[in-house]
Amino acid sequence: MSDRGMSERGMSETFTPQNWRPAPFLPERDERDGSLIFVVAVLCFLACLTAMGVIAANRAAAGWTGQLTGEATVIVRPRGGETPDAAAARAAEALAGTAGVSEARALEASKAYDLIRPWLGDVSDLEDLPVPRLVAVTLDGRHPADAAALKAALAKQGVDATVDDHSIWIKDIRRAGGVVQALGVTIFLLIAAAAAAVVAFATRAGLAARRDVVEVLHLAGAEDGFIARLFQVRFARVAGLAGLIGAGGAAALGVGLRIAGGGGGLTPALPFAWTDILAVIPCPLIAAAVAAAAAQFTATRLIRDMP
Repeated sequence: MSDRGMSERGMSETFTPQNWRPAPFLPERDERDGSLIFVVAVLCFLACLTAMGVIAANRAAAGWTGQLTGEATVIVRPRGGETPDAAAARAAEALAGTAGVSEARALEASKAYDLIRPWLGDVSDLEDLPVPRLVAVTLDGRHPADAAALKAALAKQGVDATVDDHSIWIKDIRRAGGVVQALGVTIFLLIAAAAAAVVAFATRAGLAARRDVVEVLHLAGAEDGFIARLFQVRFARVAGLAGLIGAGGAAALGVGLRIAGGGGGLTPALPFAWTDILAVIPCPLIAAAVAAAAAQFTATRLIRDMP
C-alpha cells in the first residue's frame, strides 16, 4: 500500500464518528494539581490542629473553673489568747452549718507552712511566726454559698477571717479561655483566606490557559455562570480531596498524641481526649465549600471582564 493510502486510512480511523470523543473544557487531572493539593492539605492540617487545640484548651479551662467554683479557702487569724488551731476549728464549725456548704475542714498547720515556705525560703523556725490557719470549704454543687454568706457566718461567730472564693482566679481563667477561642477563630479564618487565595490563583491560571475556549463558548451562547460553575465544581473536588488528606494527617497525629499522653491526655494543662479527633470530620466539606466559593467568585469576575 502506498504512503498516500496509508495516510488516508489513518485519517479515516481518527475522525470517524464512532472514535470521536469531545475533550472536556477542564481536564480531570492537571499536572499542577499536585502542588495545589499539597498546599491545601497542609492548610487543612493546620486548621484541624488549631480546632483540636482550642477544644482541649476549653476543656482545661472548664475543668479548672469547675474546681475553683466548688471550693473556697478561709484564712483564719486568732484573737486574743486564742490559739490558731482553736480559731481554725471554730471557723470550720461555723461554716459547716452554713447553707450551701458541703464540708468545712481546718487544715493542719503544716499545710500553711508549706504555702509560705517558698516565699520565705528555707526557714526552720516557722512555728514561731504568727502564721494564720486555713480552712478548706467545699461548696454545694447545686446551690453554692457565696463569699458574702461565708463572711456573715464567720462574723456571727466572732471569727476574724478572710474568705477567698477564687473569683479572681476564675475570671482570669475565663478571660484566658476567651483569648484562646478568639485566637483559634482568627487562625482558622486566616487559614481559610489563604486557601481561598490559592484556589483563586489556580482558577485565574486555568482560565487564562483556556481563554480562547471561553471566547468560543461565549459565541456558542454559553452564559458566564455556566463556565464559572465548571471551575467551581473542579476546584471543589480538588480541595475536598486535599481536605481529606489534611484531616487524615491531623487525626493520625491526634491519635499519636493521645496514646503518648496516656490516660490524662497530652499534658495535665492541656487534656486531649479521643473525642477531640472528631473535630477533623468537617474539614473536607469546609475546604470544598471555601474552594467552590473562591473559584466561583474569581471565574465570574474574570469572565465578566473579558473583552
